[in-house]
This record gives sequence, C-alpha cells and structure tokens, in this order.
Amino acid sequence: MRKFALLCVLLAGMLTVHSENSYPYLTFETTDGAKFSVAVSSLKLSVRGNVLTAGEHEFVISNLSKMYFSAVAESTTGIDAAAGSAIDEAAEIYDLNGRPVTQKGLPKGVYIVKMKSGVNRIVVK
Repeated sequence: MRKFALLCVLLAGMLTVHSENSYPYLTFETTDGAKFSVAVSSLKLSVRGNVLTAGEHEFVISNLSKMYFSAVAESTTGIDAAAGSAIDEAAEIYDLNGRPVTQKGLPKGVYIVKMKSGVNRIVVK
C-alpha cells in the first residue's frame, strides 16, 4: 500500500510539468464515485501513513479508485443540491450524523434530504 502511494506521488510530480498547460487539474475519484479536482499549478502532494493529501483534500489511499489529469475541475459529492421549493416535497430529512430531523425550525447547518426524485443536500443559513 505504501509503495502504491509513493508511486502515485512520484507519477503526479513527474507529469505535473507536462500536463499543466493541457490538463490543469489532477482529479481524484473515490470508490464511492465522488470526484475532487486540484489545480496542477498549486499542487502539493504528501503521504502520511495511509492518507494522501492533495491540496485541501485528504484521501484514505484504500478509498481511491482513480487519479487522472483533466481539462476541467470535476468535483462531486454524489449528492445533488436541493432547490428551495424541493424541501416541501421532502419525505425525510437527516442531519450529517444520520439522525432524522423535523422540517420545522431547522437550525443552521447542512442536511440530507430524501425525496421521491432522489437524495439531495440543503444548507440552512
């Protein structure tokens, strides 16, 4: 596992100079399908134990499925943002700890909303 992490860091370092003009982002894809892109121009990679740090993102190496250069930033969490009126059709609302909450009087925070059309996130400010 450690050899794989070292190989990833070395490969990214060698390809950074070549890809900076044509592919300005290094994108990491996790095993759950989430994608996070880091600008090549400010790329700093480090490995500590089984954690790979790339820019502001930290990844457990065993949870990474792909790492590739891309022309555009590809950042997804696998959860869509819900429109304001979509909350009215919400079947269930959960906090980030997975506990169900009632729709009335939601305090500030981020919530996961399960609706007929899928799962979304909302931010209450």
